[in-house]
Amino acid sequence: MSTDDAPIPARHAAPAAARERISRRIGAIAPSATLAVDSTAKALKAAGRPVIGFGAGEPDFPTPQHVVDAAAEAVRDPRNHRYTAAAGLPELREAVAATVASSTGLEIEPAQVLITNGGKQAVYQTFATLLDPGDEVILPAPYWTTYPEAIRLAGATEVEVLAGAEQDYLPTMEQLEAARTERTRAVLLCSPSNPTGAVMSPEQIRELGRWALEHGIWVITDEIYQHLTYDGVEFTSVLAAVPELAETTVILGGVAKTFAMTGWRVGWMVGPRDVITAASNLQSHLTSNVNNVAQRAAVAALTGPTEPIEEMRLAFDRRRRTIVEKLSQVPGFTVPTPTGAFYAFPDVTGALGRSIRGTEVTTSAELATAILEHAEVAAVPGEAFGAPGHLRFSYALADEDLAEGIDRVIALLSE
Repeated sequence: MSTDDAPIPARHAAPAAARERISRRIGAIAPSATLAVDSTAKALKAAGRPVIGFGAGEPDFPTPQHVVDAAAEAVRDPRNHRYTAAAGLPELREAVAATVASSTGLEIEPAQVLITNGGKQAVYQTFATLLDPGDEVILPAPYWTTYPEAIRLAGATEVEVLAGAEQDYLPTMEQLEAARTERTRAVLLCSPSNPTGAVMSPEQIRELGRWALEHGIWVITDEIYQHLTYDGVEFTSVLAAVPELAETTVILGGVAKTFAMTGWRVGWMVGPRDVITAASNLQSHLTSNVNNVAQRAAVAALTGPTEPIEEMRLAFDRRRRTIVEKLSQVPGFTVPTPTGAFYAFPDVTGALGRSIRGTEVTTSAELATAILEHAEVAAVPGEAFGAPGHLRFSYALADEDLAEGIDRVIALLSE
């Protein structure tokens, strides 16, 4: 027998033909629609097209100077050149604990805080820590694109509860109760909301919290937009409304939106000690500590002057009023007024079922494509948020770009 005919040793055998190259778990993940739209807009701009992007939820302001100065000082400190505790710098855990204590009225210990690499890691680790295969999470829709993917990665299933523009994108207790089963493990709360900008009233928060408490359901509450509310609307933490939920609630947050620090990648989880300990163990294997310089910057953000926050909030408020006024002029758009975050989420079903420059448009995804192609404006279709028939426009961009971009959409859909 020639060497060409020799059998292949088992350890070098080709993989079975039926086996996919990518695991089913990872292969099932959909890419972030918001980042995909933002990436497309930036690529088109780089190619010379005057695209205006409304896709990314990213403030256009620079990070406040006192935060940058703290980071510059931290770079020169050799302490920050080494590994630190996986759960976060003690100073930052203390600052987050104080921040959450202020918004909830509860005593929060630093041991109840885990510092993460951005808010997305906090989302993922919370679901991974709390959920088992077969569990269900009640997920109000419209929802942020990462939530369902993180739930599925934990082996659990999301149960969507859709609230449309006619109810200001806020689910009713009847809807939530109808979605509850014996497998319900948690409910996701995001107020102020990404993608809609809706804010639940203190009464609604209290009712939801008491319902969760009655049925032994965990509350996972994303409060990253808590400082961005308008028209006199106040943010209410679920733990301020129902403090008895303290042992079955995890609060998610970060510095990205409030302090224009999206690129610094600092988020957090706050919850019962056993949950935070378990999630810290997970993070010790995933990433270890968050970048020390970014953590020092986050300490400065949380403990420093608040004037930069208010200046940005006022600018967002101005842009909010502008974008609602202009989007309301687009034929076929219905635009609830957002009272939080920095997103407008018009119902665009009235603009569907028509031809735009020779192409039939029947879905919000097709409408977003037509607007990008013909008006050179990038928005995210509602399909990404579990709400077909809508578009999300972030108004965290310059006033001039905002006005010109929506004017282009008005012109295109008025043809």
